[in-house]
Amino acid sequence: MKGILQTEMEVEIPFHDVDSMGITWHGNYLRYFELVRCKLLDKIGYGYRAMQDSGFSWPIVDVQIKYVQSSTFEQKVLVKASLVEWENRLKINYQVLDAQTGKRITKGYTIQAAVDMQTQELCFVAPEVFLQKIAHLLPENAQGME
Repeated sequence: MKGILQTEMEVEIPFHDVDSMGITWHGNYLRYFELVRCKLLDKIGYGYRAMQDSGFSWPIVDVQIKYVQSSTFEQKVLVKASLVEWENRLKINYQVLDAQTGKRITKGYTIQAAVDMQTQELCFVAPEVFLQKIAHLLPENAQGME
């Protein structure tokens, strides 16, 4: 998971996230992605409140998840996020790993695009306010993609 910025967090699978078989319901992985994505964006200084204050929303326009293995009630998992694209859209890669063994449980990505909140128009280039927030993270010749 290469990118300009990474973060991770541990999650213990709660009872309300599992089905009657004790397996984590597949839709909950999107919530785990959201939790670590918020942490990543906060690390940049451009969390959802900052986005809103800057006049842009960043809806998810694409998501992909690959389920490799199941997780279960009370299992501790490590959820990782990495920002891999940023110039025209935000692409964040994710991995969910068993916290004890490091075995991959799930992987995926989300893509978000900036929308001007006044005009409701999609931005084809990341707003300058976002680019300023990440400028210090960029290698000198970064292209904004993997």
